[in-house]
Amino acid sequence: MALAAFHPLVAEWFGRAFAAPTEAQTRGWPAIAAGHHALILAPTGSGKTLAAFLWALNQLVTSKLEGRQVERVLYVSPLKALNYDVERNLSGPLAGLTDAARRQGLELPEISVAVRTGDTPQIERQRMLRRPPDILITTPESLYLMLTSRGREVLVGARTIILDEIHAVAATKRGAHMALSLERLDDLVTADGGSLQRIGLSATQRPLSEIARFLGGQDSSGSPRPVEVIDAGSTKELDLEVIVPVDDMSDLATSGPDPVAAADYSDVAGSESQRRSIWPAMYPQLLELVRAHRSTLIFVNNRRLAERLALRLNELAEQEVARAHHGSLAREQRTIIEQELKAGRLPALVATSSLELGIDMGAVDLVIQVESPRSVARGIQRVGRAGHHVGAASR
Repeated sequence: MALAAFHPLVAEWFGRAFAAPTEAQTRGWPAIAAGHHALILAPTGSGKTLAAFLWALNQLVTSKLEGRQVERVLYVSPLKALNYDVERNLSGPLAGLTDAARRQGLELPEISVAVRTGDTPQIERQRMLRRPPDILITTPESLYLMLTSRGREVLVGARTIILDEIHAVAATKRGAHMALSLERLDDLVTADGGSLQRIGLSATQRPLSEIARFLGGQDSSGSPRPVEVIDAGSTKELDLEVIVPVDDMSDLATSGPDPVAAADYSDVAGSESQRRSIWPAMYPQLLELVRAHRSTLIFVNNRRLAERLALRLNELAEQEVARAHHGSLAREQRTIIEQELKAGRLPALVATSSLELGIDMGAVDLVIQVESPRSVARGIQRVGRAGHHVGAASR
């Protein structure tokens, strides 16, 4: 029944790919299909991204098959790594829909996907102007730049905007900037004779009423736009353990000096030659945990520590067991590292916040947080990278 409103092609593909829709999908699709602005709260790994995308894909498939004007889709997330991950993950459904069309004797024209971020080469940006993609994946900052340049031409045909990990920007200056871009985009689409549907997604958004108000904004009369809230936020099973690597925190004499830790914390710890460190006691336990699991994400709070911790683990293991992942790495390098972990060729990644939002790391079976994540929401997001599929516990 949940798929009754979808094109038979889309329904067939979904039935072949998945055993059944998740709660976020069965509750979200009716609101989205009705054209309502929608805010979906659902735990990590619950299929909420597909809940937002599937109706948009359905509309693209229908338009392509019937030869009608395509209503384009805009996907915005605050993290570049998440954008490229979504681009890769869309390739599966698009290939599946093409195969389903062939089985039904239909020829489905290509549904084009493009990513526009600060990493996008100029030649690709020019290509988008000449031939706007059906699905454009971008960041809040790149959306703003497009709205204030020739890139506006690419956005004219947008009819759906999906704001992923909306909690990460809603209460910040970045969110205020995003809200302004949404209103500019709405004016652009309205002037073209269309309307813009807004869909927000997150696993940790609270309070829902405030996030919904942020998502909907206000219309030209100053009235809040109504937003349908789909609260599918069932509790994710968490398997948590706090590990202290020494028996007595007041006695670190057996730890020995650690030049790596000294380099990271010289501003707060002073000279390592004058005090002992807990870090040497941590490395063997971290390496033991990495070796006991298939794929491990280790989260730290700064880029320098990510590099140095990966270096020290590799030195201790006498082979490469970990690599660092952070926003200063080139996009190509980040992509290679992520694929190495997903394919099982790399046991661990030491990451900053660059991997905490929504990245599909289905192979990860353990997350380690070194030191405090500094906020409850951030901690939940990071833990949720483990067991990133329906029904799995996050360890």
